[in-house]
Amino acid sequence: MDKIKIFDTTLRDGEQSPGCSMTINEKIRVAKQLEMLNVDIIEAGFAIVSEGDFNSVKEISKAVKNPTVASLARATVKDIDTAFEAVKYAKNPRIHTFIATSDIHMMYKLKMSKQEVLQRAIDAVKYAKSYVNDVEFSAEDASRSDWDFLVEVYTAAINAGATTINVPDTVGFITPDEMYDMISYIKNNVPNIHKADISVHCHNDLGLAVANSLAAVKAGARQIECTINGIGERAGNAAMEEIVLGMKTRKDKYGGYTDIITEEIINSSRLVSEITNFNVQPNKAIVGSNAFLHESGIHQHGVINNSLTYEIIDPKSIGIVKSNIVLGKHSGHHAINKKLTELGITVSKNDIRPIFTNFKTYMDNNKEITDKELVELALQTIKQSKIQSI
Repeated sequence: MDKIKIFDTTLRDGEQSPGCSMTINEKIRVAKQLEMLNVDIIEAGFAIVSEGDFNSVKEISKAVKNPTVASLARATVKDIDTAFEAVKYAKNPRIHTFIATSDIHMMYKLKMSKQEVLQRAIDAVKYAKSYVNDVEFSAEDASRSDWDFLVEVYTAAINAGATTINVPDTVGFITPDEMYDMISYIKNNVPNIHKADISVHCHNDLGLAVANSLAAVKAGARQIECTINGIGERAGNAAMEEIVLGMKTRKDKYGGYTDIITEEIINSSRLVSEITNFNVQPNKAIVGSNAFLHESGIHQHGVINNSLTYEIIDPKSIGIVKSNIVLGKHSGHHAINKKLTELGITVSKNDIRPIFTNFKTYMDNNKEITDKELVELALQTIKQSKIQSI
């Protein structure tokens, strides 16, 4: 299987989520956790945006040793100069430069012709290459761009020195089958593509960011750009944890692997959530608080006997060690018995039925039950059963 690089942009695109701004110290904490997670590239920020962003990129470049540290830069001399000044302290620096290539962006935002955009891309990559060996070029809004123009731009960017060419779905427009076809087209028609990695950067406007990223891997992409918890502009970016576990769990489908230390996923998720004050929805895949919890009695019975009945991922593999059984109105007597045993209460076969009946009555009127309340309910029920049997 091929190695798939994980390019984490939590500190750049993720921070662009409204309300997600982080201080320098907070960014350094996240960057160090990303290093613990063993991501390949950290996009530490957009250095030209502000003095604070510049200093964040610079300090992160000094703080981490193993990951490549990148700064985003528009295809301008000033942006690239500033990006280099920020990442030059990194052991492995990267400049990530971009320009839009879709007709709508070229006409209404850039007000440039295709030829002008092509030349700007060439000049930017060459200039960035004069600073660092590792240069990434992105064709912004690639998913709405003419494919033949993309081939022309990517070919020129690689000839100019780009070591990674990125295919962004900037507005979350593309579908998985279209992504597969587009990456395949680029791979088969860019003559010098063997000299660069193909990357994708997917947004989640239609809820397809992870699916599109995995389709790209299947088609030949070897770098995925993503964020912790899927944070990012508008509806967010592709969620790193979902991509990594998707490839790990279905390696038969995607044929790639990452070097992510998955046991650090839950720590990373909680840190980003704490710092940004963005709570993860309970039913969020992989890192949601309910992602590995079972309340249904049928599910609980299955998991108690063999976790594979209802869990395709071992919770411990992402750093979760607590019990996965949650007692609620849908729980069965097997789960109640197991929970009481964990709490030090041994229940006979004759006692579990009345305890179960009283538990159901309790849960019909309450949303949850604490361990203390469950123990009290069980002991009172057993006591009552003994009185009635005398």
